[in-house]
Order: sequence, then C-alpha cells, then structure tokens
Amino acid sequence: MENTDQRYLVQQNKISDGEKKPPVFAKVMRSKEGVFEGVSFIKNKEKATVMTVAQAQEVIDWARKKKAAAHEYETRIICVGQ
Repeated sequence: MENTDQRYLVQQNKISDGEKKPPVFAKVMRSKEGVFEGVSFIKNKEKATVMTVAQAQEVIDWARKKKAAAHEYETRIICVGQ
C-alpha cells in the first residue's frame, strides 16, 4: 500500500496588504466522485484542505487561471506546520 504524502496547504496573501492582514487558505471543492471542481479561500487554517504537492499545484494553477485579480495575490504552497 502506497503512503500518499499529504501535508501541504495553499496559502494566499494580498500583496498590497503586506503583513497587516492574516493570510487565507485553500479549501478544495470536489464532486462526489472526487473530481476537482474549484477552490474557495478561507481564513480558518484548521478547515483548509491538506493535500499533496501535486494537488496544491493544481489549486495554484486554478487560482491563477480563474481569479480575475490573481495578479494581486501571492499564492504559495506551505507545509502544514508553518
């Protein structure tokens, strides 16, 4: 049995806010079949989706493509403990 390395979160900060406001975290939306449907960014780190690096990259790619104001945000993959 393969052990999937799921220990990453996607964190997003608004560039213009600097260090003033806390970051938001990705909550992945999936269909009942497990198909990726999109992402919402939430303030609660504990409710954010923990994922693999590949899944986290999928979230970043989606956010850059679908969010009109994506250029205003820094979106990055972090380890759960950060």
